[in-house]
Amino acid sequence: MIQLTRLNREPVVVNAELIALLETRPDTVLKLSTGEFVRVLESGEEVVERVIAYRRRLLAAAGTFPAAEERRIPEASLAVV
Repeated sequence: MIQLTRLNREPVVVNAELIALLETRPDTVLKLSTGEFVRVLESGEEVVERVIAYRRRLLAAAGTFPAAEERRIPEASLAVV
């Protein structure tokens, strides 16, 4: 879940897993997989950053997100076969 702000400045918590589409017209509009639309004050980039942070927290809590130094891909594995 990510916390965002509706256009009327009311906070809203959105299930990040339900975001199907993100549009940035003058307003940032989220279309959820339920068909509902949510207009928020945050920029599209900020919404994406919050979704990424949310998913990282989930993976870290599950123990499946490697530490930063472990995320580097060894150069040998980049060789084209």
